[in-house]
Amino acid sequence: MTRFEDHAELIQLRRESLLRAVGYEHRDLKRPWVAIVHAWAGIGPGQFHLKEVAEAAKAGVLSAGGTPEEFSIPGICASSSGGEDRFKYKFPYRDFAAIMVEIMLKLYNFDGAILIPACDDVVPAYLMAAARANIPSILVTGGYMEPGEYKGKPILTTAIQVGYGEYKAGKISKDTLMEYVDSVCPGPGQCAHLGTATTMCSVTEALGMSFPGNTTVSATGGRLKNVAKDAGRLVMTLIEKGIKPKDIMTRDAFENAIRVALAMGGSLNATVHIPAIANQCGVGLDISLWDRLSRTTPFICRIRPNLADYTAKDLGNVGGVPAVMKQLRSLLHTDALTITGEPLGAVIEGAPDADGEIIRPLDNPFAKEGGIAVLKGNLAPGSAVMKQSAVPEAMKQPHKGPARVFDTEEEAIEQVLKGEIRPGDVVVIRYQGPKGAPGVHEIIDIMHCLVGMGLGESVTVVTDGRFSGGNWGAGIGHVSPEAYDGGPIAVVKDGDEIDVDIPNRQLDLNISEEDLQKRLKEWSPPKRDAKGVLEMYGRLASSMTEGATIL
Repeated sequence: MTRFEDHAELIQLRRESLLRAVGYEHRDLKRPWVAIVHAWAGIGPGQFHLKEVAEAAKAGVLSAGGTPEEFSIPGICASSSGGEDRFKYKFPYRDFAAIMVEIMLKLYNFDGAILIPACDDVVPAYLMAAARANIPSILVTGGYMEPGEYKGKPILTTAIQVGYGEYKAGKISKDTLMEYVDSVCPGPGQCAHLGTATTMCSVTEALGMSFPGNTTVSATGGRLKNVAKDAGRLVMTLIEKGIKPKDIMTRDAFENAIRVALAMGGSLNATVHIPAIANQCGVGLDISLWDRLSRTTPFICRIRPNLADYTAKDLGNVGGVPAVMKQLRSLLHTDALTITGEPLGAVIEGAPDADGEIIRPLDNPFAKEGGIAVLKGNLAPGSAVMKQSAVPEAMKQPHKGPARVFDTEEEAIEQVLKGEIRPGDVVVIRYQGPKGAPGVHEIIDIMHCLVGMGLGESVTVVTDGRFSGGNWGAGIGHVSPEAYDGGPIAVVKDGDEIDVDIPNRQLDLNISEEDLQKRLKEWSPPKRDAKGVLEMYGRLASSMTEGATIL
């Protein structure tokens, strides 16, 4: 026995002595050790049910001859916090949660992992961690919340913001608004519309890191537990074969994921999360790739908020994400490996054909281009993004409007609710990016308030922050460079004319180049008083186009 073998044996014996104290037997530690990592937290509906899902995953590992052990890196439901400035913590959470999962997986030398995340920033955090640890891993995403019901019709969380705008406009009573509040969330799970959570679950499927159909499994009932149990068994095969996340999450897989997000009109946050995950795999994704793929990926799947009333539940009834990918197969890298051990082409071969209502065939799409458009111009010389699949037809035409400039969303909402924002205005909300917020503010409430006030089809919102995946309307986000970095959005003045041209992918401030440069020369960044994790994040984070990440 060599000196190094002696040391390895000593480490193993010391480890066994400690783990026996918590109930392990020697034979348990001779088998593959599998981490069951879940995002349980009792303060948000997205994660509330995940302990039971973890138990099912443990049972699957045990049945296949492995030794499971469970730990939690809590997930977040930022809306449960009350929102406002608290939203700035969502992107820092993503990166720090990824770090914590990686630390636990590597520190304890697990052989494999079942990762059980739920909600917007939690799913990408766990995918980033899977890449960083790079041990055989499967994601079991946490399932959708059953849609609420109000007077016989489905109702989702977005009804609260829209309803508040309606209430302030005198369209509904406070009692009706409170009926919405009591109806929208009937139980645990992720929001059932195609917000960031459902988008990132779809991306996880498209990457090959979760079971086909996982996205459209309800958080309630037994099916999600069966998925988790199957994952527990399958991870043992991945360990045996040595298949790791970076073998699956290749450049081809990321291009597949982008295609799926575009074809479904997914959340704009995917344009930030996917590059952040890809970075951990050594894959660089430039924002220009999104533009190129969007122009050649038809929009073929329409659920809320993409100008349709269907939800993740309805999508599941017609075949889910595999059915979408089956229609896209001529555009996908079908030889990409998945956690099943099979290539993507084999995984989607048996999926249902397009139903024609929720999923359309590739030759009869809802729109010829993908749901996300990348804009550029002198207001966004780097880039900006827009979810064109959720924009009313009237707003898709080239239009100009006077700027109404705000440095916080709260100031802008106040003016909307006071009736000070007029049809045709372009609301500019700046200093909301990774460095300026810092932490990236999610511009969510103003979009719904505009709808409630009857301005959803006539007012554009432009920001260097991000939008909720559940927003609809003419929202242009991720303007780069951001205001705090001296991007042109920092020097827009009230009354300046802004030119929005979605078909030609242009976003321009209609002032002379000489005037623009003069304003930029005279500008200086505002004082930022962030403390703690937000200060650290603002100092280290990359731009939105690069994933807004410190990793």
